[in-house]
Amino acid sequence: MKRLFCCVTVLLFIVVLSGCRDERPPNLVFSIEDVNGRIIGAIYGTPSVRIADELGAARPLRTGDELMGNLLIGSVDCVIMERSAAEEVLTRTQGVRMLPEPLLEYDMRFAVAKENAELLQAVNNALVALNENGTLGGFRDKYFSGIDFVYVPPEDVELHPGSLTLALPPDSPPYSSMDAEGRFSGMDVDVARAVCDYLGVELQIIENDARELVTAVWFGRADLALGWLPSEGEELINISEAYSHAVHVVLVRK
Repeated sequence: MKRLFCCVTVLLFIVVLSGCRDERPPNLVFSIEDVNGRIIGAIYGTPSVRIADELGAARPLRTGDELMGNLLIGSVDCVIMERSAAEEVLTRTQGVRMLPEPLLEYDMRFAVAKENAELLQAVNNALVALNENGTLGGFRDKYFSGIDFVYVPPEDVELHPGSLTLALPPDSPPYSSMDAEGRFSGMDVDVARAVCDYLGVELQIIENDARELVTAVWFGRADLALGWLPSEGEELINISEAYSHAVHVVLVRK
């Protein structure tokens, strides 16, 4: 009798679990074409929010784990993230998968004022040198592959007076974010500092909303900007050579 009771209890438990799984909202997004018009989660402050806003109703949240929780309970229909961040959050999330086709790909570049052709050429020269000596690859490995890379500034660079002002969004990890002490950190920060080290000038960073980075350069509030979408404001600013490549993907319920 006791054994029969245990069997019945196990069966009831399985039924309850099955019922819970059945209550999970069904997936509605099977291809990137299905993203249009959906409620789309994205990490607050990142370019993914702007992409989500163009495609449907964006729901910005602070962390990847918050996004996954909202996706699983159906508060959002899908999530847009940069691929490296998506791959990382998938390692600790069950019930979610990545669509095989990327939503958007683009090269990441500096924004430079139209009238400052000399600065544009100097930045491009620096990026070529930093790519050839492995610095840019080292930064990519550090932020996207978890490989320990230590940047060593050059010692044989002629120093020049003055500084370059860089506009950055404060909430776009892993590219740029503020630490507990109010200092900027992230891949874009490291790239910009390496460029300034190569040019022999100091770097000054100002906080700027992600939607207004191009206008910050256009109006002269900053010499450079990072963290913007290259399709934005090309008629207003010049763009540098690429220093990295971004891929935005879509995450959905299984």
